[in-house]
Amino acid sequence: MRLLFLAVLRPHTGNAVTAQRVRDHLEAAGHVCLLKDACDFDGPSEIAVLIQAEAVEAAVALHLYRAGRLLQGHRIPFGIIFGGTDLNEDVNRGEKNQVMAKVLEEARFAVAFTESMKEMACLQWVDPVFTREVKAKVKRATGVRLIPEMPQDDLHAVVQKCFALVNSSVSEGMSAAILEAMDLEVPVLARNIPGNAAVVTHEVTGLLFSDPQEFVQLAKRLLSDPALEKELVANGRRYVRMYHSWRVERDTYQHLVRTLEGSPED
Repeated sequence: MRLLFLAVLRPHTGNAVTAQRVRDHLEAAGHVCLLKDACDFDGPSEIAVLIQAEAVEAAVALHLYRAGRLLQGHRIPFGIIFGGTDLNEDVNRGEKNQVMAKVLEEARFAVAFTESMKEMACLQWVDPVFTREVKAKVKRATGVRLIPEMPQDDLHAVVQKCFALVNSSVSEGMSAAILEAMDLEVPVLARNIPGNAAVVTHEVTGLLFSDPQEFVQLAKRLLSDPALEKELVANGRRYVRMYHSWRVERDTYQHLVRTLEGSPED
């Protein structure tokens, strides 16, 4: 594979030494690695010209901001390697932070040299890092698909064709997905956390699990017990229509907003 490797190559710096070492690893695997100094390029348009001229198939960037931002939007896969100052300094600059978040969303992989660097990245950009980890695990999992966002009506149609809805969140306020599944007459399997337990009564309106082993046990039970499924569906629908009525919610908010009218003395 023909790879473009972008890094800041000031002589005798840590990044330059690291870039040369990584290049050697890639070339030892049989790849053609074009190592270029990110400082030589003013923007992505110049990189686009290089990609076309050199028939580049993929890329690697050392430093999320200085090199990574140059690889956006070229429709070639790329990965990034955290450089150090991207996590220690650039994250504190609002515009750079936003740019780096977008780079991470597009990157196929991200390499952190230490656990503390990884933790810093996860704290700064929770969604891109978590999304990439989820995609990687889904790709390795047999029978699991990651479906992109879709309009609500289409989503409801898909949910109605499912055997059950699973909520594995570690933190929830009030899960709209659980309430929607109940209303659509789909059984619910949810992690036993306070937010879920507030709307799911175990073995009444759904099933609550505390660990993967219990989830598997309950899922098998639900599959083999049509009477339990029927009871959970009926109770769930009754619960959501009694305690989470759309009309009641609308009337309540309208009433609350009316209290904002006039002065406090009225």
